[in-house]
Amino acid sequence: MKFQDTPLHEVVLIEPQVFGDARGFFLETWQKEKFAAAGIDAAFVQDNHSRSSRWTLRGLHFQTEHTQGKLVRVASGSVFDVVVDLRRSSPSYGRWWGVELSADNHRMLWVPPGLAHGILVTSESADFLYKCTDLYSPAHERTLAWDDPALAIAWPLPKGTTPIQSGKDRQGVSFAAIEKFP
Repeated sequence: MKFQDTPLHEVVLIEPQVFGDARGFFLETWQKEKFAAAGIDAAFVQDNHSRSSRWTLRGLHFQTEHTQGKLVRVASGSVFDVVVDLRRSSPSYGRWWGVELSADNHRMLWVPPGLAHGILVTSESADFLYKCTDLYSPAHERTLAWDDPALAIAWPLPKGTTPIQSGKDRQGVSFAAIEKFP
């Protein structure tokens, strides 16, 4: 496995070794010792799977308590995955970064607690899998506005396309007004 630093502090892009032949492929998506050696010493307590259609935008989500670290990947299709650093003590505070994750490139992303996270589905549909370090807590979930001009996230939406969102996600709060972490 290759663990690559990203422009955001402690966010890691992971490229697993893929073994392929005429039957298909095999790859390891989690191995505690390898991740710990790369500085990701996570204990996962919940696995999630979402399926979404093209131009669905989920996020940007985080929890103020029961903060979650997430190991995310795509099992089918492709997404543009975005993280925003909400940790005031971080050298990358207030910045965003995005990357394509797909079933074809097999990349995974480690999103530590304290970041808002969201995806835009760029294929016909996508199956998105993520392991979490704490349980989902609806009372503590917050949504950062996906289209906040202060962040200027370059979502790869075709001109004139409005993303498909839940009511909760359409009510996202601006970066200036949202709760932050120390």
